[in-house]
Amino acid sequence: MAHRLFRSAVLAGLMAALALGVAGCGRGGGAEHAPERGDRAVAKVDGQTVWSSDVKREAVSQGLIGEGEPLDVSSDLFRRVLDEVVDQRLLAGEATRRKLDKDPVAQRRLVAARDRVLGDMLVESVVSDAVNDNAVRGLYQEQLKLAKRSEEIHARQIVLATVAEAEAVRKLLGAGASFEALAMEKSTDAATRFNGGDLGYFTIDVMPQAYDTALKAAKPGQIVGPFPVEGGFALVKVEDRRVEQPITLDAARPQIVRFLTYDQIRDLLEKLRGRSKVEMMVKTDTPNQALPPADAPKTAPATPGVSPALVAPSSAPAKGGKK
Repeated sequence: MAHRLFRSAVLAGLMAALALGVAGCGRGGGAEHAPERGDRAVAKVDGQTVWSSDVKREAVSQGLIGEGEPLDVSSDLFRRVLDEVVDQRLLAGEATRRKLDKDPVAQRRLVAARDRVLGDMLVESVVSDAVNDNAVRGLYQEQLKLAKRSEEIHARQIVLATVAEAEAVRKLLGAGASFEALAMEKSTDAATRFNGGDLGYFTIDVMPQAYDTALKAAKPGQIVGPFPVEGGFALVKVEDRRVEQPITLDAARPQIVRFLTYDQIRDLLEKLRGRSKVEMMVKTDTPNQALPPADAPKTAPATPGVSPALVAPSSAPAKGGKK
C-alpha cells in the first residue's frame, strides 16, 4: 500500500512538473536566480536546480507541513521529501526523453494538471489578499454584536441516595461544614465527587428540568435542595452567576478564516461564471451555478449574517447533567 501511494504521489508530481515546463530537458545554462527570497539550491538533477522552496511546496502538498510553516533543510523530513522531488525530476526527464509528453492522452492530462496548478495559484492569490487579520477581526467584532449570550451558573452539588440523607447533610452545611469536603466524603456522584462537587460553569438549558426549577432564582452563595435527580437527591450550592463568555478571537480565528476563504472562492467563481459562456453538454438536475471546490468547507454559512458561533460551549456535568 505504501509503495502504491508513493508511486501515485510521484506520478502526480510528474504530471504537474511536465505541465508547468519545469522538467524540460536540454535547457540552456547560465546563472540561475533563486525563485523566492531566501531560497537556496539543495540539489541538481542533470544540471537542473532543485530549490528548497520546491521541497517545501511538495511537503505542503502532501500535508506534511502547513502553508507557511518552516522546514529545516537539515531535518530528516526535508531529506525524505527532497529525495521524492529528485525522483519526480528524474521520471519527468526520462518521460520527456521518450517523448511521452507528445502523446495525445498525456497532453490532455498535462493540460488538466496545469489547470489545477494555475487554479490553485489564483485562489491562493485572491484569498491571501482578502483573508487578512483586519478581515478576521472585523467579522469577529460583527458577530460579537449579533451573538446572543445566555447566563451561566457556576455550582457544586452533593448527590445522596435518599432524601433523609440529603436533609442530614443539609443540617451539617447549616452548622458551617464545608460543602466541598462533604461532597468528597458523602456524594454518590462519581463524576463530581472528587473535585468537591464542582459542576463548572453551565447554562441552565443544558441541565435536566429539576436543576432549572431549583436554580432559576438562586443567588450566589445560596444552597438549594434537596430535590430529586437521576441517582438520588441533590443539594446544590450556587457559586457564581455571569453572562456567558464569548469565544476568544484566537479560538474563533480558524473557523472565521475557513468562512472567509469559502466566501472568497464562491464570489470568485460566481464572477467567472457570470462573464464566461459555460455550456453543459449533459443533463443535470443541478442548476448552472457557481459551486465551491470539493475541498471547500461544507458547513460554512451562506451569508455573513449567519455566522460561526461566537459563544464558548458550556461544560455540563457527566452525571446529573444533560440527558
